[in-house]
Amino acid sequence: MHASLINFAYLVASVLFIFGLRRLSHPRTAVGGNLVGSLGMLLAILVTLLDRQIASYGIILAGLIVGSLVGVVLAVRVPMTGMPQMVALLNGFGGGASVLVAGAAMLESLGMSAPEAVSAQFFVATAASGIIGAVTFWGSLVAFAKLQEIMRGNPIVFRGQQVVNVALLLLALVLSVRLTLAPTQAPQYYLLIVVVASVLGVLVTIPIGGADMPVAIALLNSYSGLAAVATGFVLSNNILIIAGSLVGASGIILTQIMCKAMNRSLLNVLSGAVGGSAATGPSADQVYAGKIKAASAEEVAMLFDSARRVVIVPGYGLAVSQAQHAVRDLTTLLEARGIEVEFAIHPVAGRMPGHMNVLLAEADIPYEKLKEMDEINPSFAQTDVAVVIGANDVVNPAARTDPNSPIAGMPILDVDKARTVVVIKRSLSPGFAGIPNPLFAADHTLMYFADGKKAILDLIAALKAA
Repeated sequence: MHASLINFAYLVASVLFIFGLRRLSHPRTAVGGNLVGSLGMLLAILVTLLDRQIASYGIILAGLIVGSLVGVVLAVRVPMTGMPQMVALLNGFGGGASVLVAGAAMLESLGMSAPEAVSAQFFVATAASGIIGAVTFWGSLVAFAKLQEIMRGNPIVFRGQQVVNVALLLLALVLSVRLTLAPTQAPQYYLLIVVVASVLGVLVTIPIGGADMPVAIALLNSYSGLAAVATGFVLSNNILIIAGSLVGASGIILTQIMCKAMNRSLLNVLSGAVGGSAATGPSADQVYAGKIKAASAEEVAMLFDSARRVVIVPGYGLAVSQAQHAVRDLTTLLEARGIEVEFAIHPVAGRMPGHMNVLLAEADIPYEKLKEMDEINPSFAQTDVAVVIGANDVVNPAARTDPNSPIAGMPILDVDKARTVVVIKRSLSPGFAGIPNPLFAADHTLMYFADGKKAILDLIAALKAA
């Protein structure tokens, strides 16, 4: 194909990527945005296949068939609660692909020409792809293992950990310089770079606790984009550079948004500051002793007799119990009684950005009812009943009242300001921060101990029987 036609097609694909990202910013247009972005990627792939010298289209077709089959199976079988783990794996696969492609391109270039004839820029890009890609791959595997509970979710820290991490990064950079200066030994140095970066990827991820996994996923997503950028320079492929830059930039922006939502710096998150050691402050016995008021479905149902406004606060417990469809039925029943129902969405509720939005959208709950934290907080004082389903740290008033709390200063949903609070949880177990929640012991709080889905179904039955 003519170079001008190829570049024009890449430009069109880039514009489709940008429009797709723009539409992904709102749930109502997200599906269309996904299709627009997919169309751009299809165009980019087709043009690349027509442009490059392909050794065997048969191998590519075989890979396409196998990959598509795996993708279809995962799309059908992975539950919504497993989406964070799946996103982590997809980030890792992107990083791993960058490592393999950059390495293969380097071997091909060295085999086609003398090592001295290969440009320094090529080797720099190859080293960058190896470092970022390996960190992304192994870091994502650790994130997957923690989310899947193969590894314990608590931060794993040891003395001198940050020093070791810095030393490994410096070693990877030194090896990158050696790779550039000694091209005849480039394959050996590249292998060492990947090994060192792989260890670094594990060590920078294990200090991150389960509560911070939304931030980790967003950051790893950014890393996968940066690895793609580096590989784009290795292959001299403009569309890969552009697409990787968009992914890297959007991942960084999302990471900043998540950190802001928790009132914490990225360095604070990466160091495993929350959950890394025994939490200070009052114990669970001191907070809860003699103050917990358990309630039944019938008692909770009575609260709605005089309620005019109800706010439902979804958390990870809703995702685990797959209660979103039951919550939709409860919403429909309450609205039929003339009760206003809205949903309070905290930015880091669940295990990945937008987790609660996706779950509720799956149950066809109107987007207009999903209110972000800043929008819903001023109205809690006018809320008759706030129903918390499986959320913990994001509704913990200790973030406002206890300056010594591990979550001090973190913006929370002001659930405690509602007239009555109903908390649906299986037990009084703490959230990822590992601290008790004074909301559970408040005078106006009722604890409804049950699985999220069963609790909502029983509540619906009690409302209908009343």
